[in-house]
Amino acid sequence: MNLASCPWLEADIICHSLRLNNSFMHWTGNRLTDAPLSPEELAKWLFQAPFVLLSHGIESDPILNYANQAGLDLWETNWLALTQMPSRLTAEPSERKDRAQLLNQATQTGYLAHYQGIRISTTGRRFAIEDAEIWDVLDEQGQKCGQAAKFGHWQYL
Repeated sequence: MNLASCPWLEADIICHSLRLNNSFMHWTGNRLTDAPLSPEELAKWLFQAPFVLLSHGIESDPILNYANQAGLDLWETNWLALTQMPSRLTAEPSERKDRAQLLNQATQTGYLAHYQGIRISTTGRRFAIEDAEIWDVLDEQGQKCGQAAKFGHWQYL
């Protein structure tokens, strides 16, 4: 196994997985998994989870910094390509304004549920996401370091 195919083995991704889980707990009162897992086990579980989980940083044009295997498959890409991609490219140009407004709305409260929208894979395949949750990712000092999204339902268009 190499790190490109198993990113959950990287110390930075283990740390980020904890941030994703702890931030979700902060905003919702729930964890992404109820199983009592070590940080390493959590990172692997999230990467293999039965839902899409992805996040981006806080750059002026945020870059994706995480997607689990379900997300990589849905966006038809690999870890190295995804983690160099501006997150706005997950939506078609006509959908980006609505997406940006939604992310700004989520920033106001830290968390937003029941989002629906149209997204596009790296190969141009369009799909609708349903019942997505979006939350601010917080670092160990409680400072915003990104945003994450989780959803389990999508439909190809």
